[in-house]
Amino acid sequence: MSVIRGCRVVVTGGAGFLGRHLCLELERRDPASLMIPRSRDYDLRDLHAVQQLFADSRPNIVIHLAAKVGGIGANRANPGQFFYDNAIMGIQVLEQARLAGVAKFVVVGTVCSYPRNTAIPFREEDLWNGYPEETNAPYGLAKKMLLVQAQAYRQEYGFNAITLLPVNLYGPGDNFDPTTGHVIPSLIRKAIAARDAGHSSIDVWGTGNAFREFLFVRDAAEAIASATDNYDRPEPVNLGSGNEVAIRDLVKLICKYCDFRGEIRWEEDKPDGQLRRCLDTSRALHSFGFMAKTRLEEGLAETISWYQSNLLVR
Repeated sequence: MSVIRGCRVVVTGGAGFLGRHLCLELERRDPASLMIPRSRDYDLRDLHAVQQLFADSRPNIVIHLAAKVGGIGANRANPGQFFYDNAIMGIQVLEQARLAGVAKFVVVGTVCSYPRNTAIPFREEDLWNGYPEETNAPYGLAKKMLLVQAQAYRQEYGFNAITLLPVNLYGPGDNFDPTTGHVIPSLIRKAIAARDAGHSSIDVWGTGNAFREFLFVRDAAEAIASATDNYDRPEPVNLGSGNEVAIRDLVKLICKYCDFRGEIRWEEDKPDGQLRRCLDTSRALHSFGFMAKTRLEEGLAETISWYQSNLLVR
């Protein structure tokens, strides 16, 4: 039986990229109500706004997605903002959920919390074996503190808080802004713009030698909903596809699907970020039966199609 069914559910960040897909998945599980607080109405950095949110919604379940996010460039330019906004939002929402007697709280963290030199594949037990990759450490550490808070609240108050650690997501509805978007949407936009303008080349950050793992957004939504229904332990859980791809190969694949046939010029003076990221996803499979369904090639094709149909201005 679904835990979600018949419950009042709040999804912070529910109007965002992952949030929209998650809310569609939650609706299939028949909640009594589903509230998506908007930042213009409830600024989660403001304690009084957070208190008002709980007074207005009286939730049984809170899924905390709201975050200040961006790619390497945005993280390097705004480390203080990325740390403060993510830490204060999570700390306040979790504390007010405890005070309000919420039955279950789901922290959605980030793969950026893992140490820079974590052995491949990343296992949840390795989270504390070093400092995160410097280009996004403030963001990763802010989200990691919510794991500490969730576990401390479970220990002291018996508060049922769980923590999920997704890898980089992509899919329809992603953020295609070149200054704040992640690698896949940024590359899609760049390749299509170059194709349509007849450019002979595109410039791409780094050497192309780093490896990344990506999870299609609908798979991530299914995983979070399944964990909400079926997982009740303090240990964090990785959410990923279990497969990694070299950035060099990813760029070639995106250019192929975008029909851009020009040269790829690597800006080797720009940072690659962490050299490899690939998760051990066995805990998610054993704990709540999650295994990613969407192959990278299928997900990229759908994402590119969505971008061209919805956002591309010719």
